[in-house]
Amino acid sequence: MSMVPTRIRARTAGPFDPAIPLIDERPRRIGRREFDFARRAVVMAIVNRTPDSFHDRGRDFRLDRAVEASLRAVSEGAEWVDIGGVPFGRGPAVSEQEELDRVVPTVEAVAAATDAVVSVDTTRAAVAAAAIAAGASVINDTSGFWDPQMPATVARGGAAVVLTHSLNPPRSEPVKPEYDDVVEAVVDRLRSLVERATEAGIPPDRLIVDPGHDLNKNTRHSLELIRRLPEVVALGHPTLVALSHKDFVGETLDRPRGERLPGSLAAATACVLAGARIVRAHDVRPTVDAVRMAEAVLGIREPALVWHNNGQN
Repeated sequence: MSMVPTRIRARTAGPFDPAIPLIDERPRRIGRREFDFARRAVVMAIVNRTPDSFHDRGRDFRLDRAVEASLRAVSEGAEWVDIGGVPFGRGPAVSEQEELDRVVPTVEAVAAATDAVVSVDTTRAAVAAAAIAAGASVINDTSGFWDPQMPATVARGGAAVVLTHSLNPPRSEPVKPEYDDVVEAVVDRLRSLVERATEAGIPPDRLIVDPGHDLNKNTRHSLELIRRLPEVVALGHPTLVALSHKDFVGETLDRPRGERLPGSLAAATACVLAGARIVRAHDVRPTVDAVRMAEAVLGIREPALVWHNNGQN
């Protein structure tokens, strides 16, 4: 199913600006769907085939549950499913073969059952290559090309790629992050990743940037990135934000895991208003509602109904 936007007349001046500076504002095809990131935001559902994921604690580890969770997310409004086989944070080592065994069958099953975009959250070029062959159309590399073979692998496979600000090796012990200006550092790093990607042969219209909230950043850093997100958006590539249930939400509100949904939705809404166009989330239905509301506030989506005080009974 393609995503065809409804054109809405320009709004009057206000506090939010729906215009974002994309290098190429034409709708782009990712997998079997078309997206107009200049005028629409997309919800990316998180599906973890891991026994130790920080949020669901292995709920979707079994293949059948992972596929079921993916299709349920699509039915709830996600247009994108992000499948991961290894958590980002520190923990037990996961071999390349184990990651392949977790990811590839899931990608095959989900890609066969829906036309939604399927991406794979991996830092290994070999896993990326196998995932693309299995039907993934995006590689979500949260390490920022830690594997030097990743750019060429993505280019050969014809996939899109998420370029993420992240500094330390995957699954490593966290260190105290220090920046003179976290937003300037993030923008500079993302700009260098864009250059590496294009030099490897990945076309600009296949690039997505992610400032990496909480990745090698403390809570103040992540909040600063939300406040100044337009500086990331100004790079000209669709901006993805991964905020769902993260520690910076918990620390800001003093909420434990399991009680961070309202804060996650507030952060996601703020980011869409600031120009983010892909929101990665665990809770699909409420996130879709938050994103759609933000689009309506921006004037880039019509309300589903307009009858209240409109002369209708």
